[in-house]
Amino acid sequence: MTDTSEPAWFPIALRLDDVRVLVVGGGMIAANKVRLLLAHRAKVDVIATRLDDEMRRWEEDGTITHIATTADEGALRAALPGCRLVYAATDDRETNRAVAAIAREMNIPVCAVDDPQPSTFITPAQIHRGLVRIAISTGGAAPVLARRLREQVESSIPEGTGELAIFMQQQREYVGRACPDISRRRRVWETFLDGAGAQAARQNETARARAILDDIIAGTTTRGEVWLVGAGPGDPDLLTLRALHMMQNADSVLYDQLLSPALLDRVRRDAELVFVGKRRNRHTMPQEEINAELVRRAQAGQRVLRLKGGDPFVFGRGGEEIEALLESAIPFQVVPGITAANGCAAYAGIPLTHRDCAQACMFVTGHARADGTLHLPWDSMARPGQTVVIYMGVSALPALCARLEEHGLPADWPAAIVERGTRADQRVLTGTLASLPRQAASAGVGSPALIIVGEVVRHRVISPA
Repeated sequence: MTDTSEPAWFPIALRLDDVRVLVVGGGMIAANKVRLLLAHRAKVDVIATRLDDEMRRWEEDGTITHIATTADEGALRAALPGCRLVYAATDDRETNRAVAAIAREMNIPVCAVDDPQPSTFITPAQIHRGLVRIAISTGGAAPVLARRLREQVESSIPEGTGELAIFMQQQREYVGRACPDISRRRRVWETFLDGAGAQAARQNETARARAILDDIIAGTTTRGEVWLVGAGPGDPDLLTLRALHMMQNADSVLYDQLLSPALLDRVRRDAELVFVGKRRNRHTMPQEEINAELVRRAQAGQRVLRLKGGDPFVFGRGGEEIEALLESAIPFQVVPGITAANGCAAYAGIPLTHRDCAQACMFVTGHARADGTLHLPWDSMARPGQTVVIYMGVSALPALCARLEEHGLPADWPAAIVERGTRADQRVLTGTLASLPRQAASAGVGSPALIIVGEVVRHRVISPA
């Protein structure tokens, strides 16, 4: 009769300190399991005729014990007594099943890697942040899926979570004495985790974290904080882990027009969304009012997210906003983002620098003044040996190209425009200073778009399908 029972989970909280574990195999598969076991402080014996580089380093520094022999029945029966767990981790399924059969006969739990049928336990994909352990399993049915889900979950867990857990562990007795009522104690910890205190603890700023915790216990309204966060050029997958963390912890979000709905979907569901973006010839909220709104909300105790496309400090007016926050003594943090130049050029396949033709790169804004004039460093821009990236220049594209020609670049100088860069509907047009304005007008190119001028455009590459 076929055994259809599922193998047991490897308990993630199982203490393996000084527990002997036998791993059969000396390659990458075995190394992945050994790395996990060492993180749980197990004593690891390895049966293999040879070890890969990482395993050999562990042997040389005494971290593992190498039994240099084939995994035949005699070697296994000699090595197995005293072992609490066995991993059959060679790249040969029949060998792994033979190891599993002997381990089962000797009543020792065994995992044949990627083969649940002969296994008596499985190891879930794991996330390890100090005291925090998370396991994901598909019951052995789809280990690659489990690993992929682990990657997705791990991306939402910020660095420093282990330090946060340690801080909370150290403060449990203190909070318990200060808040004997369990409901109030729970609210204190929830408030702490949702606010600046958790961030301070993640950064090992224990004195600041303790002060915030004291304020919460005392019922004191804590000051808010402003986070200036770069959301990247458009593709939500280009968000940094830190940006995503802050998006999921903000009380209110002041965002720009260039941000896509897919990016805003990553924001905490109950956060207040406030559109403060600017469209051509229509300023929804002047910069001075945005500055004042950031200050007002922070003074009311909110965690305010100023979410910007690209990077806050690259044509994002982040410097002006920080000056306003400093004047009002508002705490702030700045999280850089992938700026449009980097992201759009990469997705378009255009290198910003190239050893053969571009040893420098210049970023400029092509936004015209109110009277329609362009005030740019034309002589510095119209030079060979560099790439010029022009932000916000779509409406002034004919004038930009003409002025670059006037200042010395030839009419056939390469140029490109990237519309809605990094998004699914991205469009890329390549041409020259003479032809690009006509091409863009014919194609109906609009904002957001980025202009790239330089010989690097000739080096554009497109990945084969």
